[in-house]
Amino acid sequence: MADLATLQARLAEAEAAEHALLTGRREISVGHGDKQVTYTKVDLPTLQAYIQRLRGDIARLQGLRGRRPIYPVFQL
Repeated sequence: MADLATLQARLAEAEAAEHALLTGRREISVGHGDKQVTYTKVDLPTLQAYIQRLRGDIARLQGLRGRRPIYPVFQL
C-alpha cells in the first residue's frame, strides 16, 4: 500500500476526474507514475469504486475503520 500523501493525491485526482465526468466531459485520464487510465461515462461506476477503495485505504492508514462493502440481499 502507498503512503498517506500518495493516497490522498490519488484520491484528489480521482475525485476531480469523477467531477469532470459528471459535469459533461466525455472522457478523463488519470495517471499515477508511468501508468495512465482513461475513464468514460460508461466507466463511472468503476471510477467511483476506485474512489471508495482509496478512501478506505486512507482511513486505515489514519487508524480509522473503513466502511465494509454493503452487499444487497435478494430474497426469492
